Amino acid sequence: MYEWRKMTHLQRTEALRIRKEKHFLWHNPPHIVGDTYFYHLSAACYEHSPVIGHSAERLAAFSEFLINGLTNLSIEIFAWCVLPNHYHLLLQVDNLLMLIKEIGKLHSRTSYQWNGDENCRGRQVWFNCSDRYIRGERHFWVTMNYIHHNPVHHNYVEKWQDWPFCSANDFINSVGEKQAAIIWNQYPILEYGKGWDDPKI
Repeated sequence: MYEWRKMTHLQRTEALRIRKEKHFLWHNPPHIVGDTYFYHLSAACYEHSPVIGHSAERLAAFSEFLINGLTNLSIEIFAWCVLPNHYHLLLQVDNLLMLIKEIGKLHSRTSYQWNGDENCRGRQVWFNCSDRYIRGERHFWVTMNYIHHNPVHHNYVEKWQDWPFCSANDFINSVGEKQAAIIWNQYPILEYGKGWDDPKI
């Protein structure tokens, strides 16, 4: 299992290098008006097994596959985070059914590849993918904070910036540390995720 908190400084530096080479980008935040559709998507590995986190290389490759694949569908991604056994996305999409279909294809491809890599044919890799409609501007920013805070919430790192497989660094670089702190304080996550995102994962 890949665990960031157990890595040496050199291993963390290498993981960050891998991430930077992929040029994962964070897009500018929207002004939520009219009939635009925003969703919080989350998906978990079966029984929360850390299949995505088999290695830093797999985490980086899956992050790239996920973000680039959805961006190529003209889906605007505003926040994302990939952890060893689940991931979160905050995005804008016109056709949710098409998005879920593409997520299903992505899960199918990665399951086949990873089970082959680990000689585990027949293993169930993914459990589910859930979507939550973003109800307004406050809900959007709370979700943004929740996603970027997720690696800290699950005790992988102490600061957002330390987890390489998410959009937190790009977000902070885009809005600045002062504004990121204002957003964090103005839109606290409170009980967000309780009951469906187990802190023991």
